[in-house]
Amino acid sequence: MASKRRERGLWEFFLEDPEKAEAETWGGRGPGINRRGFLKNSATALGAVLGTGIPFIDSSPTGWIPAALAETNEPFEIPGKNGLVLLNDRPINAETPPHLLDDAVTPFDRHFVRNNGLPPVLDKSDIEQWVLTVDGEVHKPLSLSLEQLKKFKTITQQVVVECGGNGRAGFYPPAKGNQWTFGAVACPSYTGARLMDVLKEAGVKPSAVYTGYYGKDTHLSGDPSRIPISRGTPIAKAMDPHTMIAWEMNGKPIPELHGYPLRLVTPGWPGSTSIKWLHRIWIRDREHDGPKMTGHAYRLPRYPVEPGQEVPDKDMEIIESMPVKSMITFPKTQLAHQKGKPLEVRGHAWAGDLTVKAVDVSIDFGRTWIAAQLSDPATPCAWQHWKAQVHFPVGGYYEVWARATDSKGTMQPMVAPGWNPKGYLNNAMHRIAVRVA
Repeated sequence: MASKRRERGLWEFFLEDPEKAEAETWGGRGPGINRRGFLKNSATALGAVLGTGIPFIDSSPTGWIPAALAETNEPFEIPGKNGLVLLNDRPINAETPPHLLDDAVTPFDRHFVRNNGLPPVLDKSDIEQWVLTVDGEVHKPLSLSLEQLKKFKTITQQVVVECGGNGRAGFYPPAKGNQWTFGAVACPSYTGARLMDVLKEAGVKPSAVYTGYYGKDTHLSGDPSRIPISRGTPIAKAMDPHTMIAWEMNGKPIPELHGYPLRLVTPGWPGSTSIKWLHRIWIRDREHDGPKMTGHAYRLPRYPVEPGQEVPDKDMEIIESMPVKSMITFPKTQLAHQKGKPLEVRGHAWAGDLTVKAVDVSIDFGRTWIAAQLSDPATPCAWQHWKAQVHFPVGGYYEVWARATDSKGTMQPMVAPGWNPKGYLNNAMHRIAVRVA
């Protein structure tokens, strides 16, 4: 079962031009309760809508919209999935609400879905005849069956896979594309072969610069000559010992929706580089120029730009390692909590190719912070689990905010970072609503 929900994030605290914001009812809470209204409402009016007082409201940022009023619900079903939020059905794209990502290892039914084209329809003979081709700038081109591939040294590792557009819904003005909020991320366990070992078998030439990965998904147009996506990475990332060709997820064959029978897993980089239904690896003597590798696709401006500004293609650069980020997975937002009792808050944090060195939480809109207990990653590029106990001094409406700091000292921003044309890499802090009575 999946649901369709629209959530506004912490980033919407600061709208540069609130008067231009659309009048939009939040969560069916009643007439006249819209974004513009909240920007002008008094603390008393907000408290009346929430049904309780708001401790620390004097610390809330200008233009603040309570998390409790930032979502709507509408049911929709995706076979095999549990509680996902549908964003698009052609191609199918769906994210997972944060409270359903509480597992240390993400199960299949709670793994987000990100597609650019249509998954291939495969039968037993297709799998038996599946061949992975490695060609281009190699001394010995390879054509490997699944059985031949499985003769390479097998590794198992837990890896964060996150869409580069996760958080896109938080940019203003809006960026085109699926309006992901927080849930286009997962951290399952993968089993497969090191891509490095396969490339060594092929003998990579000194002229090799980049990889080009190809899957068997089909273009939405149905035209077999068109490819929906073909991305790659610099050779150095392909030769990283943690980059892998996977055939199992969580100890079972990779589910069809997630790339069965083979997929690339590129730890720490945008999920688009972890091509599904993998059947070809093209080693190139230049930067790959396949579909979704050029123009603005999975690229950021080389310099800060004004929101809504046009940016020439020549001024865009490819996204590589993902930024530091954290998520609150327990409790679920809108919690009703008893006054006088401590509350354990927990979640995950990750930082692309880096690790996370600290996670802090706040219950007073960032006035003060509480250090959380933080675990080490299970394997490189897996998320790290954290937990903290918070105490609410009086009854009322609270928000718990979480922020992570990576191993180089970079901290999550409170609001969406620099605007970019495609709405990539929004790592603004996550928050949940708690009512204490």
